[in-house]
Amino acid sequence: MSNRKRSNHFLVQGSILAAASLIVRLIGLLYRIPLNRIIGHEGMGIYSYAFELYNLALILSSYSLPLAVSRLVAARSAFKEHRNAYRIFLCAMLFALIVGLAATLIIFFGADFFADVISNNPKVALPLRILAPTILVFSIMGVFRGFYQGKNTMIPTAISQILEQVVNAIVSILASYLLMKNYSASINVASYGAAGGTLGTFIGAFVGLLFLVFVFIIYKPFLNKQMRKDTVSVRESYGSIYKLLIITILPIILSQTVYHISGVVDNSMFGHIMEGKEITTFDYEVITNSSTGLYTSDDVLKLIGIYSSEYRVLSNVPVAIASAIAAAIVTSISAAHAKGYTDEIRSKVSAAIKFNMIIAIPSAVGMGVLASPILRLLFNDSYKLSANFLMLGSISIVFYALSTVSTSILQGIGKLRVPVINSAISLVIHIVLMYILLEFTPLSTYALVIGNVIFALVVSILNWFSLEKYLNYQQEIVKTFVIPTVSAGLMGIAAYLICNGFIKWMGNILIPLLITIPISVVLYFSLLIFMKGLDESELEQVPKGEKIIRILHKLRLL
Repeated sequence: MSNRKRSNHFLVQGSILAAASLIVRLIGLLYRIPLNRIIGHEGMGIYSYAFELYNLALILSSYSLPLAVSRLVAARSAFKEHRNAYRIFLCAMLFALIVGLAATLIIFFGADFFADVISNNPKVALPLRILAPTILVFSIMGVFRGFYQGKNTMIPTAISQILEQVVNAIVSILASYLLMKNYSASINVASYGAAGGTLGTFIGAFVGLLFLVFVFIIYKPFLNKQMRKDTVSVRESYGSIYKLLIITILPIILSQTVYHISGVVDNSMFGHIMEGKEITTFDYEVITNSSTGLYTSDDVLKLIGIYSSEYRVLSNVPVAIASAIAAAIVTSISAAHAKGYTDEIRSKVSAAIKFNMIIAIPSAVGMGVLASPILRLLFNDSYKLSANFLMLGSISIVFYALSTVSTSILQGIGKLRVPVINSAISLVIHIVLMYILLEFTPLSTYALVIGNVIFALVVSILNWFSLEKYLNYQQEIVKTFVIPTVSAGLMGIAAYLICNGFIKWMGNILIPLLITIPISVVLYFSLLIFMKGLDESELEQVPKGEKIIRILHKLRLL
C-alpha cells in the first residue's frame, strides 16, 4: 500500500460510515413519508419542535462524547497505550451515565415548561417527554461508538446506526398510526401522533445500544490481550483522565451547541414572532382555513412541519456523508497530530474537503433542479412554497458539508475553541438576520431558509481562514470547487430536461426520476473525470478504487 493511500486510510473508514449514514438518512427519509401522511403537517410541526429541543439537550449532555472519546482513544492507541485508552473508556462511561441521567430527568419533568416557553405550544410536551429517556441511551451508546472509532474501526458504529434507524422507522409508523387511531377524538390527536414518532426514536436507540454491548462482549478478550501486551509503564490516573475529558468535552459541547442551536432559535423565533401577524401572500397557498387573516399557533406548526420535515430532512441526506468523513478524520488527524505529522495532516485535510465537495455540490444541484418532482413523489406535496424552499435552500448542503468537516479538522488538531468562536459569530449574525427578516419583511418561512443558508456559509468561511492560520494550509480551488461545480451545473441542466420531458410524456413521476437520477450520476462523474477533476492517484484512495480505475480505463475515461 502506498504511503499516500495508507495516510488517507480514513477515507475508507469514513466511506464505510458514510454509506451507513446515507442508508440511515434514506430510511429516515422514507419512513417520514408514511409518518407525514399519518400525522399531517401539524403533527410533523410538533414532532420537529420536540426534536429540536431534544437535540439541544442531547448536545448539552452527551452529543460530544463520541467525538471526544474517539479523539482521546486514538491519540493513545497511536502509541500502543491500550490500558490508558481503556481507562478513558471507563471514565467516559461513568460520565455518560451521570450526565445522561441528569439530562433525561430535566427534560422529562420540565417538558411542559420547555414546550410553553421555548416552543410557545403546549402540544410539544408529550412527544418531548417520550423522547427524554433516549438521551441516557444515546449517552451510553456514544461512549461505545467513540471507543470503537478511536480504535480506527467504523463498522460497529455503522451497523448500530442502521439497526437503530430500521427499528425506529417500524416503531414510529406503527405507534403513530395506533395512537392517532385510539385518540382520534382528542383535540391533541396530532400530539399523540408525534409522540408515536418519538417513541420509535427511543426504541431504535435502545436496540442500537444492545448491539454495541454485544460487540463489546465479543471484543473484550482481544482487548484484554492488547492490554496484557501493553509495555507503557505510565498509567494515567482516573482523576487526570476526568480532567482531560472535561477539558476536551466542554469546547466540543460549546461548539456543537452553538452550531446546532440555530434550529431551536429559528423555531422559537418563528413561533413567537409570527403568531398573530398578518398572513403573507407567500403562505396563503398553505394556510387556506384562516378566518381572521392572522397566523394561529396551528398555522405556525403546519409551516414548521413543511420546513423541517421536508426541506431540512431532504437537505440533510447528503450532509450525512460529510458527518461520516468528519467522524473518521477526527480519529485520523488526532493520531497524526499526536505524532507531529503536519504534512500528513494537510494531505488528509485536502482529501477530506475534496471528497466532500465532489458529493455535496452535485447533491445540491440535483436537489434544486428536481425539487418539485421529488416533493410530489415523496410527500405528495405540490405546494410551490415547499419546492421553493428546496430550490433556494439546496445550496446549504455545500456549506453544511464544508463547515462540518472543517470543524472536525480543527477539533482534531486540538483547536477546540476555534470552532466555538466561529459558530458563535455566525449564530449572532444569524439571529439578527432572522429577527429582521421575520419582523420587518413579508418573507415568513423563506426567512428560515435564508437563515439556514447564511449560518452555514459564515461558519464555512471562518473555518476556512482558521485552517489557513493554524495549519498553514492553502486550499486548492479549481479541482475541489470549480470543476465539480461546472460538472454539476451541466448535469443539472440535463437532469431538469430529462426528468421534465419524461414527466410530460409519461404522466407520472416515479419512472422519470428513476431514469434521471442514475443518468445524472454517470454524467456528472464522467464530466468530472473528463475535466481532470479526479486523477488515478486520488481514485486509489477510495474504497474499490483500483477496480473503479480498471472500469474507467475500459470506458476510455482515463
